[in-house]
Amino acid sequence: MTHLKSTYRTSLALLTDLYELTMAYGYWKLGKAEQQAAFHLFFRRLPFGGGYGVAAGLATVIEYLDGLRFQDDDIQYLSTLEGNDGRRLFDDAFLRHLQSLQMCCDVDAVEEGTVVFPHEPLIRVVGPILQAQILETPLLNLLNYQTLIATKAARVCDAARGDPVLEFGLRRAPGVDGGLAASRAAYVGGCAATSNVLAGKRFGIPVRGTHAHSWVMSFDDEATALESYAQALPNNCVFLVDTYDTLQGVRRAIDVGRKLREQGHEMVGIRLDSGDLAYLSIHARQLLDEAGFAQAVIVASNDLDEHIIASLRQQGAPINVWGVGTKLVTGGKQGALGGVYKLTAVRNAQGIWIPRIKLSEQAGKVTTPGVLQVRRYRRDGNFVMDMIYDQHDGVPEEPVIVDPADPTRRRSVEPANHGDDLLVPIVRQGAVTYQAPPLEETRRRARTQLATFHEGVRRLVNPHEYPVGIEKGLNDRKLRLILESRGEPCDGP
Repeated sequence: MTHLKSTYRTSLALLTDLYELTMAYGYWKLGKAEQQAAFHLFFRRLPFGGGYGVAAGLATVIEYLDGLRFQDDDIQYLSTLEGNDGRRLFDDAFLRHLQSLQMCCDVDAVEEGTVVFPHEPLIRVVGPILQAQILETPLLNLLNYQTLIATKAARVCDAARGDPVLEFGLRRAPGVDGGLAASRAAYVGGCAATSNVLAGKRFGIPVRGTHAHSWVMSFDDEATALESYAQALPNNCVFLVDTYDTLQGVRRAIDVGRKLREQGHEMVGIRLDSGDLAYLSIHARQLLDEAGFAQAVIVASNDLDEHIIASLRQQGAPINVWGVGTKLVTGGKQGALGGVYKLTAVRNAQGIWIPRIKLSEQAGKVTTPGVLQVRRYRRDGNFVMDMIYDQHDGVPEEPVIVDPADPTRRRSVEPANHGDDLLVPIVRQGAVTYQAPPLEETRRRARTQLATFHEGVRRLVNPHEYPVGIEKGLNDRKLRLILESRGEPCDGP
């Protein structure tokens, strides 16, 4: 059996870190496996130095949760693991427990395509602590990457100012699943199409492509290569013109375009993949227009990202379509989102929820305790602030939000503001209750959401900081728990 078949056509219950299973074993041995607990998945810093994130990957999470079972070969493998004394790590009774496990957690999540910010839960998991714990790694794996790429794609599409952006990243993506996940997330973020044919088949994303330099080099001369391509695919003629001399290549493409016209076809355009894209595109546009090909598009590729695209547009480059690959599917300098999954509350024997807090030498890593929800407020059709609150406490009549990074910065929620909760029910008692919308609808949601924020939030450099705060009563509790944990007196509520 090949690596691909053995990895992707079997159970994914072991798509996890070992420490999730050793903790699960510990909970089980100590009789804590059924204790109710609340976990939240969130990220602490916005990627790319930007002003927003775009949530993506939930449909993949739902597919994972719906099929989560420990199968016979999973259990057989786990039975072979050993501790440092050479003895088995897990005993048979625990493995039988895993094999018979029926997920009964409740999962709430932010819908895909929603604009999100640091410290806001993207997912909340409430249920038996053993079950909620083993979901940590797969949820992070499935959400971190797609949210990163959807965010990058949204930034690239913003820089393109309405021009189509094509995702060309499969050959540089992190593996088979990474390539598919990147294509899907890039489409959520706003890309118009992908070069990834398997993603087109699986997700219904439009596919686009031209030809490579190897096509031109396989012929004795460039003119013959372009004529031969036109003969083979007269309805897909975007000619790559920079194999030898770019502007000469444009002239040869124009010659072939004239012949196509005589045959009842039309040249779609040309592609530039190297050199000074501003200079070359300006001169290529002049050549095309003078030859009567004003409708022919200029496609640009060559290691593009949002900053390069913005610069080219500022230089007046008449590029119509942007092909973005490596820096999109890898995140460029931002290799990961950095999402985390933290325990924030447990239920005691009396059924009372007890908040839990993680402290740190770094203030930004201190967690917010409770069973959390996020309410997004709008005024006059625009989003104006988000509030993180404990759903068991509810929202006070006159809510005030406190900046997580600076407790002296506070804002009152005006009575005229209308609020909606972002976390919606996805799974109840282990059963999926949410119907994921079509991918096209998710893509529209992302663009609509972004348009509802102040435009400064979308700035590529020094973006406006959208107000996200912790409800004051919850923040007071957080402060009290911090002081109690450090053995310091607290005179607050």
